[in-house]
Amino acid sequence: MSNPVLNDKAFQRGGSGWAAPDPGTRWHDPVDDGPVSPYRSANRSNDDRMTLGGTITATGVLFVLFLACATVGWFLAEPNGASREVVAPPTWVLLVGVGAMLSVWLLWFKPALARIIGPIYAIGMGLLVGGISHTYESLYDGVVLQAVGATVGVFAVMLALYRTRLLRVTDRFRRIVIGATLGLAAFYLVSWIVSLFAGPPSYFRLGSGLGIGISLVAAVLAALNLALDFDVIERGVRSGAPRHFEWFAATGLLVTIVWLYLELLRLLAHLRER
Repeated sequence: MSNPVLNDKAFQRGGSGWAAPDPGTRWHDPVDDGPVSPYRSANRSNDDRMTLGGTITATGVLFVLFLACATVGWFLAEPNGASREVVAPPTWVLLVGVGAMLSVWLLWFKPALARIIGPIYAIGMGLLVGGISHTYESLYDGVVLQAVGATVGVFAVMLALYRTRLLRVTDRFRRIVIGATLGLAAFYLVSWIVSLFAGPPSYFRLGSGLGIGISLVAAVLAALNLALDFDVIERGVRSGAPRHFEWFAATGLLVTIVWLYLELLRLLAHLRER
């Protein structure tokens, strides 16, 4: 689901300096967009500041953990009661996924724990995604490879659009994307509650026209959230955020990519049923 990790408030809680400045700080050039000009603390050494290189390294470590555990999850999972109407991964996979998602919400409140929580999330979600992917692949041959390719393609396109400034992350853009993402999250939550009492809603059944539309909207929102993630990472580096935000940012980026992959996987399964 949507990414609750990367946002300005979390950076403020973690002491990045995006709130009102403390005494002894100095101002530097403002970012291209946004109501607050970042600053760097004069008391923080360069070795204690977030860097782009450090963020990329942390992201790489988390993705190695994620992919390794996804491989384990693939081979351990056995599709349980899967059908061409409602894909049901094994129970243990869902339990692992709940634990991983809870760890992300803890990170939202405690960004300084990112170096610990990030790997926990990568391991838990790796097992979950591996199990889910195994289930889908057992029903639709080749769909996982297609979803992986689509995810890599969307990530590359969004990064290129962001780096060339063809896609600019303005305040209005942030408000629209965040509002739409929260609305989608609320929709999924209500649908899940309804399914506990009345079974899965008809629009969640694979192949339905409405289901395809919902999955397409969710995939687009996940892609747009990548732009928000890139923006937060860039502003964190420019503002001299604390070093632990490298792991915080890497975890948030992994959250969005996993969400994007799962939405694309489901969208492709919908299309296979048409």
